[in-house]
Amino acid sequence: MKSHRRKSKQRERIHELVRASKDHPTAQAIYDRLKPEMPSLSLGNVYRNIAILLEEGRLQSGEFGNGTVRYDAVMASHYHFVCERCGAVSDFAMPADANITESARRLSPHRISGHTVRFYGICADCLAVENAPS
Repeated sequence: MKSHRRKSKQRERIHELVRASKDHPTAQAIYDRLKPEMPSLSLGNVYRNIAILLEEGRLQSGEFGNGTVRYDAVMASHYHFVCERCGAVSDFAMPADANITESARRLSPHRISGHTVRFYGICADCLAVENAPS
């Protein structure tokens, strides 16, 4: 039986911040953004609360190519775009294709629960800098 945890203002604020973020923040970014409004916050508190949110199924984590773990509060199946120049990660507005998971289930001896897709390229911000007049 799962133990009931006390509600934590820090934990709820971390969840709110990740939910409102479009950039899939790292633990350090979460800490940096919340520290001014929560002076008693420590990076250790952030990591402990993230672990609880992951365990509760309220956050998911992902590593997007540079070894840094980022966090996402969108729990529904969705795709991502990763900029090869600046490393920005964002949700990609394309419906997840359930047929991919079904095809994998038919082809695999494993129990497939889902899939992820990541698109790589150059983000609009980097393209704007690249195409800006010198």
